[in-house]
Amino acid sequence: MHAAESSGEARRPEQFPGKNKMDAFYDQALEYMERTLEQLTRQAPPPQRVPMADSFAYRYVEQTTQQAIVQKLARIISGLHAARVLLKHGFLQEQAALQRMLDEFQEDVTFLTYAEIREDTADLLRDYLAAFYEEEFDVPQNPIKSTQKRPMIPRRRIHAYLARVTGTALDASTAAEVVRTLSKTYSGYVHGASPQIMEMYGGAPPTFHVAGMLDSPLFRDHKDDLWNYFYRCITAFAFAAKAFGDEVLFASIYAYSTWFAGTEPSRK
Repeated sequence: MHAAESSGEARRPEQFPGKNKMDAFYDQALEYMERTLEQLTRQAPPPQRVPMADSFAYRYVEQTTQQAIVQKLARIISGLHAARVLLKHGFLQEQAALQRMLDEFQEDVTFLTYAEIREDTADLLRDYLAAFYEEEFDVPQNPIKSTQKRPMIPRRRIHAYLARVTGTALDASTAAEVVRTLSKTYSGYVHGASPQIMEMYGGAPPTFHVAGMLDSPLFRDHKDDLWNYFYRCITAFAFAAKAFGDEVLFASIYAYSTWFAGTEPSRK
């Protein structure tokens, strides 16, 4: 097991007192990702203060691919922290909705990395970055007068590109459809589709459980699913290191991800 080169060794699970083994693994992984984010952030031009209404805001003025990647990595880490909190209190619907966001963040990092390295999708990358960096309000002093015209890049374009470049055994169109289907499943939690909402209903007598579902028969599935997101998000950091051309860091993260794969919870 290795840690980011400039960040020191990752703490071992036994160095997290009072935690069960899986919680210790998650704490360790989050520490590792946070240190790696700091290292990658230092390799990109830093945010600058820019005027915003009557004050200022921090912005990446160069609006590069690498700067977009570090921002997505920041949301990945905060999302994993939040997913753990939601699971701890039994908010399974909300955890699943958040994991749908993590799906997109991880896909975005993978897309941005391939686009940066391969230089084979200039139009899609240009459109993505333009939409990503566009301000929410083009008249900050008066949001009502703002046009709020940020274009949304269809996920199918991202999925199709990733299916084409990742060397899947499926043909590109089938692979993209598989990803789309999985994405739609979690979208039901985001948009509040009836089949997903009805997972909240049950008990004796049956009722909607709106203050957490720690006793739900689905709790174990959601608990185990969280591990999948930790593992996939760690691999997103490996992709990010590639985008920065940092092969030493990539090797370190790859070794860590291989070790973390061995922590997968058993269903026994």
